[in-house]
Amino acid sequence: MAPGLPTAMDRPHFIGIGGAGMSGIAKILAQRGARVAGSDAKESATAEALRAHGATVHIGHAAGHLADDASCVVVSSAIRQDNPELARAAELGIPVVHRSDALAALMEGLRPIAVAGTHGKTTTTSMLAVSLTELGARPSYAIGGDLDAPGSNALHGEGEIFVAEADESDRSFHKYAPEVAIVLNVELDHHANYASMDEIYESFETFAGKIVPGGTLVISADHEGARELTRRVTGVQTVTYGEAEDADVRVLKIVPQGLKSQVTVVLDGRELTFAVSVPGRHYALNAVAALAAGAALGLPADELAPALAAYTGVKRRLQLKGEEAGVQVIDSYAHHPTEMTADLEAMRGAAGDDRRILVVFQPHLFSRTQELGKEMGQALALADASVVLDIYPAREDPIPGITSALIIEAARAAGADVTAVHDKAEIPEVVAGMAKPGDLVLTMGAGDVTDLGPLILDRLSQK
Repeated sequence: MAPGLPTAMDRPHFIGIGGAGMSGIAKILAQRGARVAGSDAKESATAEALRAHGATVHIGHAAGHLADDASCVVVSSAIRQDNPELARAAELGIPVVHRSDALAALMEGLRPIAVAGTHGKTTTTSMLAVSLTELGARPSYAIGGDLDAPGSNALHGEGEIFVAEADESDRSFHKYAPEVAIVLNVELDHHANYASMDEIYESFETFAGKIVPGGTLVISADHEGARELTRRVTGVQTVTYGEAEDADVRVLKIVPQGLKSQVTVVLDGRELTFAVSVPGRHYALNAVAALAAGAALGLPADELAPALAAYTGVKRRLQLKGEEAGVQVIDSYAHHPTEMTADLEAMRGAAGDDRRILVVFQPHLFSRTQELGKEMGQALALADASVVLDIYPAREDPIPGITSALIIEAARAAGADVTAVHDKAEIPEVVAGMAKPGDLVLTMGAGDVTDLGPLILDRLSQK
């Protein structure tokens, strides 16, 4: 049986309860019997889902939203110090808990698998959650995105395994003590918190050092950053995976099959072939990481491998939003150049040479654009045509001189066909004018560009 409520978290209040990470923790606490409350900036499907679990969700931030008898206030790194609910918590003497500490408390007494890396965390965590559920292991899980099935980003399960996405962006993954840790890749990102690759390596080394005695680090053998981390980490049992000849779990081949693929690996001297129900080499490798992690936890690989096919995707990870006038609209969360390239290559492989790929890209964060704008533009050159929106600021204030023009200039220098559109409301009309039957349209980015998919489909239906 999974444990009950952590101490002092029976009446939590979440500031920003609708966020991907925050809402998952809130759901699990509600499922464990806590009286959950919180606030978010705007109404959403997530807020409604939380209410369905019995949570009280206020829209907007105000001191009066915080109940006097709240046992703690849960925050993420995105919450500013001048938030009125945070100020009210200080007046009342209510403890403030970072979401990573709350998640760590939920994992106590269980067998955690923590999934880390610059890219692919949500997908790999989801693959494990779905395949373990398929096997009847009844895992708990907390994911940074909503599964296509069973349709949630978090669940309190009755089994002994807890699968969690481990976020490196603010070093909060240092709070976890996993039995199995996965590191998919290591690259410089989150430039507001990391100034160099050395800082990134040090942070991931600390994460690896949190693995419990007798636990395992599962890490990519293909990615140079991950290989460097493997060289640096000592005193931890390590299992490598990938296409490299020296990988412990070696990928022999990945065979694309339309919007799916078939993967053959060698694990413990045995050859296994299994299906992955999403397109792209990077997703196939995520599935191999999940397989290696499950095997490290003692699960039978010959049962886990076919169970991985039950994973059909996560919302915003190459999610098909619909088709109108012969044009498919697909949503991609990719916002880092490596992710953009991987998703565009996956779409090119699935579409073949006969279909055009059109991208609506919204850059995410001024700091990321400042550091990686050139590489973002180069990635867009993989599309047949792109529309680039203004930067989505999220938690950041503008940086003088940093605009989408940096990306557009780099894209054009790489030979890309790129159009700048500053008003999101114009996008459906612009895309409908560009798209032809047979085209694939990708809405791409980590901001609210995702809202455009249904609007584009509606406009296409009028053609």
